[in-house]
Amino acid sequence: MKSTNDIAACIQGALETYFRDLEGETPSNIYAMVLKSVERPMLEVTLRQAGGNQTLAAEMLGINRNTLRKKINEHHLL
Repeated sequence: MKSTNDIAACIQGALETYFRDLEGETPSNIYAMVLKSVERPMLEVTLRQAGGNQTLAAEMLGINRNTLRKKINEHHLL
């Protein structure tokens, strides 16, 4: 079973690569970039694990079902 430390390590590695690849350019809006990059795959995998059941997926994510539906629409997952 993967732990949250594994997820954090993946994100940390990706950010280190991102900064290295900037080659001196100034980054901006990193917070939004990371959230957007993580949110879609998190929703996709959780929905798949919940068998497409949005109520169950929302419970698994710890968010309200209406919030999940909003996120599904934002990411065009329907």
